[in-house]
Amino acid sequence: MIFIDTGAFIARYMKYDQYHQHAMKKWGSILKSPDLYTSNHVIDETITFLLRRTDPDFAVEKAEILLSTDVIHTLRSDQEDEQEALEILKRYKDQKLSFTDCITSALMKRYKIDRIFTFDSHFRLFGYHVL
Repeated sequence: MIFIDTGAFIARYMKYDQYHQHAMKKWGSILKSPDLYTSNHVIDETITFLLRRTDPDFAVEKAEILLSTDVIHTLRSDQEDEQEALEILKRYKDQKLSFTDCITSALMKRYKIDRIFTFDSHFRLFGYHVL
């Protein structure tokens, strides 16, 4: 099982992103996995980023793909995940985490996902295997 974080989507969609080439190689291998996950929070972050940095039509096109794909399963947080995320935020308050990163960690814990496709080093702090 692999969780896909915002940075992996952005690096895939943005040709001039510093991680684009690396991301495209990784995407080629992980898309073969039947167990790919992301969250509605990550999709929100990705679409918001694209809306602010690219053409709106491009952002909408990618939003439609992310919201309709059956290749990547979208996890949704509940109140318990949000409480867990808040505890993570408190525990690592000196790390300047995003709340989405904390939600991601809570979801990965709940669904027992230990690998993440990300360019965010914070996930190593949480004990996850970063691809």
